[in-house]
Amino acid sequence: MAQIELLDVAHSYSDSPTKKSDFALKHIHDRWQDGGAYALLGPSGCGKTTLLNIISGLLTPSQGRVSYDGRDVTALPPEKRNIAQVFQFPVLYDTMSVYDNLAFPLRNRGTCESDVQRRVLEVADILDLSPLLKKRAAGLAADAKQKISLGRGLVRNDVAAILFDEPLTVIDPQLKWDLRRKLKEIHEQLKLTFIYVTHDQVEALTFADQVMVMYEGELFQTGTPQALFENPSHKFVGYFIGSPGMNFLPVTIDGNTAFINELSIKLDDKTADLGRNASGKLEIGIRPMYLEVHPVSVNGSVPATVRAVEDQGSFKIMTMNLSGHMIRAKIPEGNPAPQNNAWLRFPAQWTKLFADERLLN
Repeated sequence: MAQIELLDVAHSYSDSPTKKSDFALKHIHDRWQDGGAYALLGPSGCGKTTLLNIISGLLTPSQGRVSYDGRDVTALPPEKRNIAQVFQFPVLYDTMSVYDNLAFPLRNRGTCESDVQRRVLEVADILDLSPLLKKRAAGLAADAKQKISLGRGLVRNDVAAILFDEPLTVIDPQLKWDLRRKLKEIHEQLKLTFIYVTHDQVEALTFADQVMVMYEGELFQTGTPQALFENPSHKFVGYFIGSPGMNFLPVTIDGNTAFINELSIKLDDKTADLGRNASGKLEIGIRPMYLEVHPVSVNGSVPATVRAVEDQGSFKIMTMNLSGHMIRAKIPEGNPAPQNNAWLRFPAQWTKLFADERLLN
């Protein structure tokens, strides 16, 4: 196991980068604790896999250093870093049995056969692969193959970290849920450092203790799922996390009031004070689940026109026009959804203020 530190890491696939847009990664500086469960989350092309390959040693960064437990490993190849990597498509020997696939990393290192057998049987039991040990890998389902790929990393005792690159993309939804649960159990049992790359926020938020949100080569925010949801440090994080994402509305501030055109929304004292002293474009943000929807006017509410109501089974998503801006609300099952006109109330504790897309706090 290892504490992994990225020291001002940047990378460009261009031979002669001259401007910021030439870099796939832009000055990543972070520390990941030994035994933690981390997720790299972001849209396709944001630099997640590039960063993972730098951590594993498949890529050498253009700038900066990578450290394992204080030791500079920037120039070391993967085999010198004692890491295991699980890819989107399992890398297996199809003609071998499940047992021999799991045993291969140990035999390749000259481990005695009695230790190989002991370790393979332990890992097979952890991954529920014991009934399949004599079967050839070629005939197995995708989820079993991905378990074998994971097991080839777990079978070694010297692994510093296990890196996952979109490992559940090709797995059916129900099997994906089972595998994600199994990964969580394995992490809690073995306390290895897990780094999990995904564009799926559900995978990231349910697997990781700390989620790192990336966009266009930059690391925007690292935090617990709750922190990312309730206090996104950047507008992109608010929009990307949550389904639907956070609502954003341009405002002006006067006293303790935010104005959306002619409509007024009361802010708490701290938020209003931050807004009065901020420069740049101001916007309020609120999660759809925290936006109150009423069929009649209530104290502090503003009028909106209902555009659509989508029934999702356990909740409804309402899309409304609020003074020329589209806004969404998440209505719990059993709560009525107004059909034509609605009144919206913005609870002060859940109404965030952003200046030039960054949270004021």
